[in-house]
Amino acid sequence: MKILDGTNAVMGRLASHVAKEALKGEEIIVVNCKEVVVTGNRKMNETKLLERRGRVGTAQKGPKHHRSSEKMVKRVIRNMLPNYRNGRGREAWKRIKCYDLVPAELKDKKMIKMAKDKIGKHTKVEALLSYNG
Repeated sequence: MKILDGTNAVMGRLASHVAKEALKGEEIIVVNCKEVVVTGNRKMNETKLLERRGRVGTAQKGPKHHRSSEKMVKRVIRNMLPNYRNGRGREAWKRIKCYDLVPAELKDKKMIKMAKDKIGKHTKVEALLSYNG
């Protein structure tokens, strides 16, 4: 079981790493999801988010766009799995857990930080999700 700290980690790189490890058979827990960073221009990211939220289907079929950071990060990870509904993608999906903060039972465990990347323009996931237009 690997515990990854999402503080100042770039969302796409974190998600691809988690997806790959889960496909290998590793159980992965991502903590501090609200501290994950989305790179790029903030206005463009907010515009894309509002466009996605504007596309609505039915409540049963979706698309569903969550407003909590842990679910947003988990959805990004899910989109990097081969087929999250069947086969090995589904098995990998079951091995992944995401949390906004560090749960009490994981406080004493060793956490892996993602490699430090040079981050230019960026927005925290929490700030992006709190934007309402």
